[in-house]
Amino acid sequence: MPGLSSRPETIPALAREQFPALTADPGIVYLDSAATTQKPRPVIDAVTAELAGRTANPGRGSYPWSTRGARRIAEVRAQAARFFGAASAEEIVFTAGATAGLNAVALSWGLANLADGDEILYSPQDHSSNVYPWVHLRQLLARFGRRITLVPYTVTAAGEADVTDIAAKVSPRTRLITVSHVHHVFGTLTTLEELRGRLGPAVRVCFDCTQSAGHIPVDMTRLGCDFAVFSGHKMFGAAGTGVLYARRRVHSELVPFLPGGGSGVRLAGDAMDGLRMPEGLEGGTPDLAGISALGAAMEFIDGVGLEAIAAHNRALTRFLVERLAGLPQVTLLPGVAWAPCPVGYGIVSFRVTGVRSDDIGFALASRGFYVRTGNHCLPAGSEYEDSVRVSVHAYNSGYELEGFTAFLARIAEGTLLRAEVWPCVLES
Repeated sequence: MPGLSSRPETIPALAREQFPALTADPGIVYLDSAATTQKPRPVIDAVTAELAGRTANPGRGSYPWSTRGARRIAEVRAQAARFFGAASAEEIVFTAGATAGLNAVALSWGLANLADGDEILYSPQDHSSNVYPWVHLRQLLARFGRRITLVPYTVTAAGEADVTDIAAKVSPRTRLITVSHVHHVFGTLTTLEELRGRLGPAVRVCFDCTQSAGHIPVDMTRLGCDFAVFSGHKMFGAAGTGVLYARRRVHSELVPFLPGGGSGVRLAGDAMDGLRMPEGLEGGTPDLAGISALGAAMEFIDGVGLEAIAAHNRALTRFLVERLAGLPQVTLLPGVAWAPCPVGYGIVSFRVTGVRSDDIGFALASRGFYVRTGNHCLPAGSEYEDSVRVSVHAYNSGYELEGFTAFLARIAEGTLLRAEVWPCVLES
């Protein structure tokens, strides 16, 4: 289209070549990295090495196979502390993923610290994993006679958490503010910088960083949060592994939520005594393969360059927004398209007038364009259900997005022939 910016330069093809699934099927344009990323060869190799090698329960024995596993976990923990800007490795807890991490905050911190009348500020437009754990916590506490209130805050037209609304709703009973760092549908960044120094000492801050980790630099010290969660499978790692960051100042407020083998909990008589971090929140046998994969993923990201990935995703996001904005039947959801400055974090969502998102997704998939459709794990009843989400990463290119928007234009304009989407129609 005339007047549009030229196709952005991409990260060297070497990045894409390290993803076996994409090189094995070059006809596929994978645009659903916000749901899960493709896996580079070093991550696959790390999982294979752990499962095919000298398997043992890490740290449970004094023999070399067991002690090697314990050392590997300690190495990745220290690596994660550096990668995410934690003050020490003791602030890094390995979990089964971001959902598990948020539930750990609710059960380990919430059950032990929230009193009758306390409040949690949250966004009803966040991922269900950053909504349902707090609803569940409210129900659990009510059984013990403690009534807490979930106070919703709004999002701006640009899709960011409305900091002005949050500030207005913070009260003497506010105990937790939970927010998406990069929103999983709007693709916008929220840091709560405007509230820094304005929150009382009793207020804890929790960030869901599943869409920012591995996409942009994420620094816990700069965010100034007490809790943050990360999902390994959305930053090139394996599914079933994640990180909970728990700032040292809240360690004394935590109780075990998963006590058992390896959780570092002692018995004093018939009661549990003490909580050693981070093991106190890691009961059970650790997922050594998944943790090793997370370490390999962080090494891979460092090798490509996190700043380079961020610049690449930003350029592709702006490129995509420009082209979608030029399609008359396409309506862009709140997000980077409405931002006052040229930002972009790899996620753009939209609707096409008169066409269900699932039908759009089916048509796109017929040409090898894989996107997310539906409600995107938003809480039930969200006004942003039934939309299409495109999410890019290091292995995507401007060339792919040109092909995507050209084909989407035909869907939006109604010029796509039925036989082009359902080839079997011609064969019958």
